[in-house]
Amino acid sequence: MSNYTYGYARVSTQQQDLSRQLDLLKKYDCNEILTEKITGTKSNRPELNRLKDKLRPGDIIIVESFSRLGRSTKDLIDLVTFFEEKEVKLISIKENFDTNSPQGRLMMTVFQAFSQFERDLIVERTKEGLKSARARGRKGGRPKVRTRDITKAINLYNSKEYSVNEIVEMTGISRATLYRYLKSENI
Repeated sequence: MSNYTYGYARVSTQQQDLSRQLDLLKKYDCNEILTEKITGTKSNRPELNRLKDKLRPGDIIIVESFSRLGRSTKDLIDLVTFFEEKEVKLISIKENFDTNSPQGRLMMTVFQAFSQFERDLIVERTKEGLKSARARGRKGGRPKVRTRDITKAINLYNSKEYSVNEIVEMTGISRATLYRYLKSENI
């Protein structure tokens, strides 16, 4: 195992300073420190992606705090799970967290349980919302396509004067719906 140590530091704006994080990471003798000035709400963080591509089993990632690494609890858990699958150790200085310690593994289990609980609650609320809407006479799903729009679209298609894009724009039906009806008409 290589035991290459990476530091990762991030601030949210170009005006913010990375010095405090960099000073902390230098105390851990990182072989390489990757830095970004990008909001944590962005899912595409080029330096974090580059770091993920470099990782090898036995490597170590050190961050000043979880807030510098993950955009949300779910994002953080996904990243930690990714690191675990790569057999990479994660250390967060502020939280005194180390995924190789028994306490770190316990905390990850708790985080994962909360994340699953959050997903389950979302599913439950969605089902309740749909049930409530149905009770008020509303149905979910896509709105029904009007027969006259289909007839118009088929006639326009058969005229061979318009492209499919133009027909879709004129009638408001989707390309897939147009093709499905053309297929059923054997056109």
